[in-house]
Amino acid sequence: MKHILILGAGKSATSLIQYVGNLCRLLDWRFTVADANPTSAERKIKNFPQGKAVALDVTKPEQRAALIQTADLVISLLPPGLHIQVARDCIQFKKHLLTASYIDTPLRELSEEIEKAGVLFLCEMGLDPGIDHMSAMEIIHRLKKENARITSFVSHCGGLIAPESDNNPWHYKISWNPRNIILAGSAGATYKKDGAIIQKKYSEIFENCESVDIPNMPHYSWYPNRDSLSYIPIYQLEETDTFIRTTLRHQNFSKGWQWLVTLGLTDPTDGTSIGSCRSYHDWIHIKLKEKNIAHSWSEWLQQQATISPTLQQQLTFLALDSNDPLPTQANSSADILQSILERKLALQPGDKDMILMQHEIAYTTESGKQEMLRSTLVVKGEDDEHTAMAKTVGLPLGIAAKLILNGTLKSTGLKIPIEAAIYEPVLRELAAEGIVFEEKIIPLTNL
Repeated sequence: MKHILILGAGKSATSLIQYVGNLCRLLDWRFTVADANPTSAERKIKNFPQGKAVALDVTKPEQRAALIQTADLVISLLPPGLHIQVARDCIQFKKHLLTASYIDTPLRELSEEIEKAGVLFLCEMGLDPGIDHMSAMEIIHRLKKENARITSFVSHCGGLIAPESDNNPWHYKISWNPRNIILAGSAGATYKKDGAIIQKKYSEIFENCESVDIPNMPHYSWYPNRDSLSYIPIYQLEETDTFIRTTLRHQNFSKGWQWLVTLGLTDPTDGTSIGSCRSYHDWIHIKLKEKNIAHSWSEWLQQQATISPTLQQQLTFLALDSNDPLPTQANSSADILQSILERKLALQPGDKDMILMQHEIAYTTESGKQEMLRSTLVVKGEDDEHTAMAKTVGLPLGIAAKLILNGTLKSTGLKIPIEAAIYEPVLRELAAEGIVFEEKIIPLTNL
């Protein structure tokens, strides 16, 4: 009897657990969901007698080992920094490992050991990264078979709020790990545009974000996502003049977020300077002083109203200067801001989130025509628990787990889903689940 171990029962786990639960019921397999909060895991497995919920402190080696050695395959939805501990255990006990996270340097350094263990570590197997890789590579391989020369590759993706649930001035609600939202862009970004290598510092990421046209959707803009250049050889697109991977946000969000960055409110390292703060009011006024702003928060907001009423509405909505006490676990501005956003930008009962993904691939055909293939994905959630984010992150992981354990995927080593043997069966099943891209070919002379 096959046994799947899922580590983490947070926001992105709902659809994965449902998929794995139905799979185990059908095939008479079993699965375990382990989380620091076992109540969350128990609630999500309650309809599946093949499932078991357990408490796990992942930092304790003996607890991890006891679980991992009983499994045939491990799916980790833990924070990225914890994957390496799980990975070492999976190598020791020769277990397959799936994650939705980027391959980082510590994991890459284990690639020889993974290969020697004869197991598959399939990473970047969620939404972005994940579905973006698979859908893009399917198009790239198709165009190359037609002897087209790809000149530009731009891939956008965003976890957003559906227009029908968009009712705050940020035009955003949280459907995934809030920490990742706070720190988005903090490492800067590098990409290629019109033959030039562009590098942006954190302070520049959200400045003057360019807009993107997505059919039948509101106006969104994009900011560059991490290091796009590292994916050029992976996608085998060295000949392209432009290669950009981006994150989508509503235009007003990007403008407002730039101010949060400028004021230092996303800083995860300023614990010493704000250590004396007892309330949000104390905190925001210390941050103003650090930026040499000689006004109270209310005065500064009033000044912004004459420059940008939208910004004033956004900052007022967050109530950054309330007299409420700071959370006891808050040790930095990033922690404090996260506590605010988790309250103010939370999905409300019945809210629907939305996933938007769009590839824009320009190419020259064998006959010399210049065209752009635009491939667009729109997925909306059912409600505040059964989200589009959970569906698009979780289903690729669940499908891959099935394909590995039933022998369809026979690969070993450290991989991401860019091979046809991986992406073809996964994309087929995703389409059956309603995750379908709409394609349109646009003559470039008409742009």
